[in-house]
Amino acid sequence: MNNKTNIYEFTDAKHVVVAGDIHGDFEALVYKCCVQYCMTDTLIIVAGDCGFGFQRPVYYEDIYKKVRNRLSKANNWFVFVRGNHDNPAYFDGQQVKYKRWKAVPDYSVLKVCGHTILCVGGAISVDRSWRKLEYLGRTVVEGEDERFLPEVYWPDEKPVYDEAKLAAINEVCAIDVVVTHTAPSFCELKSKRGIENWIYKDEDLEDDIKAERKVMDNIQAYLYAHSHPVDYWFYGHFHQSWHDEIDGIKYNMLDVKQVHQLDYGDDYIDTEYEKRMARLAELASKIRVF
Repeated sequence: MNNKTNIYEFTDAKHVVVAGDIHGDFEALVYKCCVQYCMTDTLIIVAGDCGFGFQRPVYYEDIYKKVRNRLSKANNWFVFVRGNHDNPAYFDGQQVKYKRWKAVPDYSVLKVCGHTILCVGGAISVDRSWRKLEYLGRTVVEGEDERFLPEVYWPDEKPVYDEAKLAAINEVCAIDVVVTHTAPSFCELKSKRGIENWIYKDEDLEDDIKAERKVMDNIQAYLYAHSHPVDYWFYGHFHQSWHDEIDGIKYNMLDVKQVHQLDYGDDYIDTEYEKRMARLAELASKIRVF
């Protein structure tokens, strides 16, 4: 890692995979990648909502101990990007920094397989009005670090536009892939359908969501203005799947636990996932509505 710009290099990796939200289901994703899909020599990047923070740190340490032999045997690595359903304290580059299992700070850069990947986390929880009611503080055990007490909401969940960090990256890197939790405003999901009730309960929510997407717009504009050769942009957050090319950049929205292998091909997005979705659509077409 380069301390000035948070650069992580994975020189032994031969493949790169990006995964959507996992919401704490770490072991299932490891099984899917290492056993079900037989991935080897692969860097797997989780695009936020990993699930760090709902339990105490020892819980996450125990999970890593359970999966590290499988990761080592397959020669795979996991990198976690911050989501809105993650405690930002875990993403300081120090709390989770195992050889094959890292939670990286915002504006970290991953160098792997000839790619230079920018990672920026954060988003707004649409259900934050409910989560704030549950955010009542927890009992502190003597000697325990209060930053890591289990919670369901973190006030500093939103993404932050940091031009100084982008400028530092600009001096040493040419970004060609971006992984974020949320997306620029011109990407899907654009509809507010399904969150009207949350907007009604939370008068600032709609404006804050717009501001969240504006941060991503600003990052994209900075990279474009400084001639970074961005080819791909991956994100999760919306629990749906979508992909399209806009102004030469291939944008990929990943559903929960959906995976996409970088450089596999423009149309490859988790073939098993696509088969399941097609089967569900087929079944839905046979249901009669009376």
